[in-house]
Amino acid sequence: MSGFSLDGSVAIRAAARHSERVTALVLTATFPYRDNRLALASSVWRKIAASGDRETLAEFLLMMALGTQVLESMSSEQLQETLGFAAAAAADGSPEQVNLVGQVDVRDDLAGIKVPTLVISTTDDWVASTALHRRLAETIPGARLAEIAGGHLPMLERTDEWLQLITDFLGKH
Repeated sequence: MSGFSLDGSVAIRAAARHSERVTALVLTATFPYRDNRLALASSVWRKIAASGDRETLAEFLLMMALGTQVLESMSSEQLQETLGFAAAAAADGSPEQVNLVGQVDVRDDLAGIKVPTLVISTTDDWVASTALHRRLAETIPGARLAEIAGGHLPMLERTDEWLQLITDFLGKH
């Protein structure tokens, strides 16, 4: 089972409550609860999403989600094109999603995970801090922590490295 970001909390809950259905768990850029940084970010995110201003929402989300190296490597034209795509793809359910971010707390489930677990920490993540990633790895029995340099979206920023970590881990389990 695999979970990314908010979906990771769902995967944690499923793995803790239905261990007979899960053979291994991979968590990428996952947060077990909302810390202060995520509380501030989700407050801004909620207000922008509720306004219906998809362009400003895209600007905010790209600033938060992309790692510094990827963001700064873009030309002005690439950045504008990416913002256009992000604005067009902004989900109508954003306010509801960000409200869920504020309610998530799966800390009580962590000790109950009985399957091999890989926690992938994104080291330049402005959404889910590395401290939250480390907390997962320290609290889930026997979890392994792996770091990927980059922002909240390793599947876009470091695709091959991210897939290799997952493939190697699942190949062993």
